[in-house]
Amino acid sequence: MTTQLPPNGGDQHEVPASSASTGSSGQKKARDGQGRYIRTVEAIERDAEALRLRSRGKTLKHIAEALSYATQSNVSEAISRATADIIAEPAMEVVRQQTELLNHLTDQAMAVLERHHVTISGGKIVYDGPEPTEDKEDTRSPLLDDGPVLQAIATLLRIQERRSKLLGLDAPQTVHNVGREVRYTVSGVDLEALR
Repeated sequence: MTTQLPPNGGDQHEVPASSASTGSSGQKKARDGQGRYIRTVEAIERDAEALRLRSRGKTLKHIAEALSYATQSNVSEAISRATADIIAEPAMEVVRQQTELLNHLTDQAMAVLERHHVTISGGKIVYDGPEPTEDKEDTRSPLLDDGPVLQAIATLLRIQERRSKLLGLDAPQTVHNVGREVRYTVSGVDLEALR
């Protein structure tokens, strides 16, 4: 078994050695359960070392030889991946913090939504029906106020919209008109992963 990390951090995954193929550097390239290539911890560390060497002024040729990359182009790609990893890590922390805040706000809005709200007018509770006379028992119920419930619903919808934007759930769509056939493309979403 090989311990693996997704490209931008996250949970580790165990991948059987049988699900790996040989890459351009002669090293094993691991695949996930759906056949897609994934980066191993070793590959992530190797990419980071390529970036460190480049930042010290080493040439792509020197880095390729030192780290056993097949081509200078592979070194350039490794440096790009390592740079993206550096940028992605703090960004993922911001996403995590924002998600926690949105979860807290959702809890607060849900508490308002689930509470019973009575109508107040002139500083007094409004009841259904006329006020009883002195000889009759008061059987009226307070008139419920739907305003806070509707405001809580609107707030929850805004929170959901923000969460969708933050997590990239609202991927852009393009429409292709090919003769009589209309084809929709959802950008930035792996449709195979959704199945």
